[in-house]
Amino acid sequence: MKFNIARQTMAFLLAIVILSFQSPSPYWESKFIRVNKDGSLKYIPDEKGNIIPDFSRVGYYGADKDIPRVAVVKTIEPAANGTSEAIIQAAIDEVSKKMPGKDGFRGAILLKKGIYKIPEEIHVGASGIVLRGEGDNINGTRLIALSKKQVSLIHVSGKGNITEIKRTRVKVTDEYVPVGSFSFNVASASSFTKGDRIIVFRPGTEQWIKDLQMDKIEERDGTKQWQAGEYDFRFERVITKIEGNKIFIDNPVVMAMETKYGGAEIYKYSFDGRISHVGIENLYCESEFESDTAENHAWNAITFDKIEQGWILNVTARYFGNSCVNLESGAKNISVFASNCFDHKSIITGGRRYSFNNTGQLNLFINCHASDGRHDFVTGARVCGPNVFYNCTAQTTHADIGPHHRWTMGTLYDNIVTDGEINVQDRGNWGSGHGWAGVTQVVWNCTVKRAAIQNPWTSGVNYCIGLKGGKYEGRLKGRPDAEWEGQNQEGLEPGSLYMAQLKARGK
Repeated sequence: MKFNIARQTMAFLLAIVILSFQSPSPYWESKFIRVNKDGSLKYIPDEKGNIIPDFSRVGYYGADKDIPRVAVVKTIEPAANGTSEAIIQAAIDEVSKKMPGKDGFRGAILLKKGIYKIPEEIHVGASGIVLRGEGDNINGTRLIALSKKQVSLIHVSGKGNITEIKRTRVKVTDEYVPVGSFSFNVASASSFTKGDRIIVFRPGTEQWIKDLQMDKIEERDGTKQWQAGEYDFRFERVITKIEGNKIFIDNPVVMAMETKYGGAEIYKYSFDGRISHVGIENLYCESEFESDTAENHAWNAITFDKIEQGWILNVTARYFGNSCVNLESGAKNISVFASNCFDHKSIITGGRRYSFNNTGQLNLFINCHASDGRHDFVTGARVCGPNVFYNCTAQTTHADIGPHHRWTMGTLYDNIVTDGEINVQDRGNWGSGHGWAGVTQVVWNCTVKRAAIQNPWTSGVNYCIGLKGGKYEGRLKGRPDAEWEGQNQEGLEPGSLYMAQLKARGK
């Protein structure tokens, strides 16, 4: 026995020695992006000038500011008997009445360790409030949703909608504005100044829909062909510089703007009622449920809408029907860090188990993890990017990761690891006629069971670079391949596009 152990040990050590002398996998670079010696990046344009865009300016203040440690102004503990919803809501309402400081914050509410039973929902409707627990585990600050309805346990939302400021709309005069651009020419820039918040408006035209072939989705009960007026896109941007009639913006164009498809316009806007500077931290959230397929219980742990410059940090959600974090279309510049969504409870079918769902723009999900979900890192319909999912994992998946339906623009899936699929494809008549899922979708150094990454018939391309896993043709045959490069090839440099783009900015 001693001899066998010694022999096995020697064999193990010999294997280590042999491996130590083997050459590591050679580094390779994408033909679309090169890393310069100083850490800057060189973007290689196509014949029209399109490049992979810079995704680094997403999340809380576009990574220009760190998440602050907001001082506690109110401390609460769970009710000794009964429920705690009224206690938490009263604290939120009290802090909401405080004057915000120069930094935009009213203060943090500390929820001490313990069990907080919540019969319905907790609402945050004012800027500058942080809800902070003492741990996102069962022994930390534990919020239990008791509702028998599909509510969000924590619902953060302002009011109102984007409103165009009258007589500020001007035409973009360039015949073609390529993907990745930070500037374009307009008919007149005389009414704009640096710092103006603008909408870059790209209309959805009948010709565009026809060329995309979304006017002839194979019919089934409930299928709806795409209609031009329903595909107008409004990208929120800030003017950073003006040179004559040339406008420079803070985030790149993520879908080419072409005169043959209606070109583009810009205008100033307001969003009265939208809140900002709200954070949710260090909470363990769970939903009561009656069975593994129960539908009559809390749906989302946290929903953000009509809010900008906020964050969610160290939140674990368990037993919800849909998500840990649900960012609606009015959520902008939100960072979601180190959060988890486990053990969903619902029927396994459409409209459920979207662990980390984003329909907003300029949002970041980083170091998040999911299990037993369907669409774990997912975008919804008509989503205006850029948006980023970075360094996230999903296991025991029941559907795919990626743009879910109806044309998402500008998403980076960077170092996503899943035992399921990542797909960017023509979804055809799934749902009520999802069709093409999106454009300028970049899948970078991800690990999957298999993937179908395809290019739409018009208006741009998608990228699959350094994927580890299988490739298949997707749901519908005959769709063009995306820009595939380095499948199952180790050593992609940079290993993370998002981190390389941050570094190139000096962040």
